Amino acid sequence: MHHSNNNSTDYVLVTGGSGLVGNELIHQLLQKGKKIKALVNKSPLQISHPDLFPIQCDLFDVVGLELAMEEVSEIYHCAGFISYSSHNRGRLYKINVEGTANIVNAALQASIKKFIHVSSIAALGKFIEGKPIDETMAWTEDARNSIYGHSKYLGEMEVWRGIAEGLNAVIVNPSIILGAGKWSNASTAIFKNVHDGFNWYSEGVNGFVDVRDLVKSMILLMESDISAERFIVSAENRSYKDIFFLIADAFNKKRPQFKVNKTAAALVWRLEKLKTMLSKAEPLVTKESVSTALAQVYFDNRKLKNRLTSFQYLPISETIQYTCSVLQQKDTQ
Repeated sequence: MHHSNNNSTDYVLVTGGSGLVGNELIHQLLQKGKKIKALVNKSPLQISHPDLFPIQCDLFDVVGLELAMEEVSEIYHCAGFISYSSHNRGRLYKINVEGTANIVNAALQASIKKFIHVSSIAALGKFIEGKPIDETMAWTEDARNSIYGHSKYLGEMEVWRGIAEGLNAVIVNPSIILGAGKWSNASTAIFKNVHDGFNWYSEGVNGFVDVRDLVKSMILLMESDISAERFIVSAENRSYKDIFFLIADAFNKKRPQFKVNKTAAALVWRLEKLKTMLSKAEPLVTKESVSTALAQVYFDNRKLKNRLTSFQYLPISETIQYTCSVLQQKDTQ
């Protein structure tokens, strides 16, 4: 079933369309006049538009995936499950690995033109502090930094396998994505915590990127002739202290007062674990997220800038101002 690949009526397929990245991607693709099929599983899309077609189908409905790919020339695979809690191990591997394998197989069968896979910096492996991390970083088994990271790494492996079988694909590894998702989104938690008076900050450092920039880079990579490569997408390396203070200021809230050190952190995550065991909820702080919060990790973002010469990142301070104002509007609605 091979259709002509340069047909203007071809669709773009987006997975994970109701998430932070997928929602912004749909928004930017519609602005470009694209016709979009979006896979919808549990959460409905936040946008409705005459050129946007929601398809009820999860990543394990192999027949559904095959049907969804009819007349599709480009795929953005944004669907993924984020959790740092060990009781979600099974679900992490199922969605991030098996789900990705299914979409890669269907894409190969449908002979689509190009595939963009949203991975994560977590898939790069165990970070060496103080040494800038770039795309050459290789995963080693003893370097399992988190179950989530391992599941994203294995998902990426499925895409590399697809590439070996002839798939034209590019992988993006975003750092911490900042954007105005739903208040309940995992990625919006940083904003929610500071807004609700979370009183701790850490001197840990990580990479941060605006969701609008991430999506812009994905579309540029799709339009480019770049193939079979991965790119770190990260605007700036900043301390959590900086980020938390910027958010507090933008929300007009009190800045967090207490600095987390190893002792305090160990106590906090153990209390959270206990609380979770009693309530079965997702812990806000886990052993993994604590060690991440204390580590100082720097990402080298030059590869993408060198390859996409027209692309420029928004300053993170601007991203935070914008995101906080959008979240405050959502709050009052």
